[in-house]
Amino acid sequence: MPFDESPSPVAPLASSRLWTAGTTGGVAVVVMLVIAAARPDISAWLIGGACIVAIVSWLGARSQPVAGQASSADVPATSRHGDDGRLLDSVFEALDDPVLIISGGEADDIAGRRIVLANRAARELLRVPREGMLLVSAMRDPNVLEAIDEALFGGISRTTDYAAGGSRARHWKAWVRPLPSPEGAALALLGLRDETDVRRMELMRVDFLANASHELRTPLASLSGFIETLKGHARDDPAARDRFLDIMAAQAERMSRLVADLLSLSRIELNEHIPPSGRVDLGRAAADVVDALSVLSQDKGVSIHLAVPEGGRITGDRDEIVQVIQNLADNAIKYSTTGAIVEIGLDIGLDADRATAPRMPGATRLSLLTPDREIGVRYAAVTVRDHGPGMAREHLPRLTERFYRVEGQKSGERAGTGLGLAIVKHIINRHRGGLIVESSPGEGALFTAYFPMTDDRTPSPMPA
Repeated sequence: MPFDESPSPVAPLASSRLWTAGTTGGVAVVVMLVIAAARPDISAWLIGGACIVAIVSWLGARSQPVAGQASSADVPATSRHGDDGRLLDSVFEALDDPVLIISGGEADDIAGRRIVLANRAARELLRVPREGMLLVSAMRDPNVLEAIDEALFGGISRTTDYAAGGSRARHWKAWVRPLPSPEGAALALLGLRDETDVRRMELMRVDFLANASHELRTPLASLSGFIETLKGHARDDPAARDRFLDIMAAQAERMSRLVADLLSLSRIELNEHIPPSGRVDLGRAAADVVDALSVLSQDKGVSIHLAVPEGGRITGDRDEIVQVIQNLADNAIKYSTTGAIVEIGLDIGLDADRATAPRMPGATRLSLLTPDREIGVRYAAVTVRDHGPGMAREHLPRLTERFYRVEGQKSGERAGTGLGLAIVKHIINRHRGGLIVESSPGEGALFTAYFPMTDDRTPSPMPA
């Protein structure tokens, strides 16, 4: 009997089912987009939800064979994936939020949870392939894993918090939903919403109010006292009036520096999780800092020795890198005696071990910030060394705390705000670098800030 090449009578039905599913998803997207235009505050959730509903409806229709039709495994891939399927797959990949579809093994076998599908945002965040990887290898947060289990085996929708690992803290809102599972397999949808900016804004407001109210109390009380004195018995005393006005001017300047440093620190912390994209020549940045501090160093009677080679280029924000070097050099000048030398150096092309190697023999050494290690990365290290009083071992761990000052070094003609090293730490953290301090009482201190170098010849590869 000859082979009948006429189309199967169920083919139009299957095609109609796929068309209907795709149309339903498309209508959902259109409706959600219309609502999103009227409600910008929830537009991101609406668009993401519409795309996910469309994908799920299309997958469900495609996975259910019609009577007499071959299973999806027997149909060529080009037949199974029509235009609607490719469009929805593109939408799934284009979502800004990480989204994963999780399958469950046995209820008591946590290692059986696998990633069925992960969009590009999820692959970049979790460093996972598109499909097939064990979930526990990518995420180990117990709250998220528990929520996934409840969705897989209890059909319960959950929302919880998720904190990504690494030196730069990021906060996510994880939402888990059970999915209609073809062929009886347990499936769950996991989405992550980045709430880092929201959390940082909240912390910034709280910290600013707490720090400002605490640190501004002393100069404000001082100003109030001098004003009261000038209005009283010192009103007709020119010498006392001039002396009090000089003190008041110094206190007002201190408050101005304090507010400026607090705002700078808050701004840096707010953008700390966003990597910079510019290019910075560390040698030129260090030379600019030396020029800017020349007047201060001459007034203090301190010499600055600069030794920087060419080629120390990194990916970064130039203004922030200059602020790092300037804060470190300013501290070195401030705590140096007249006639002392401040040394600023630059080493380039170092591996991680050489970048973090000791540079001040016999001194106590502590890493104040350690970046995530990456294979094959070369570093450029900026060193700032002073020969001042130095610091005892117990002070080193607290140097980057806000308003921390080493006992006995709080006073001086240019008393700082106690925020300089905190700003340095957060800037270096944003640039994926590290910070090390070495010090010994009577021998001075040496700070090393190291940054990943830029290879301008080859672009950075995108994660798979």
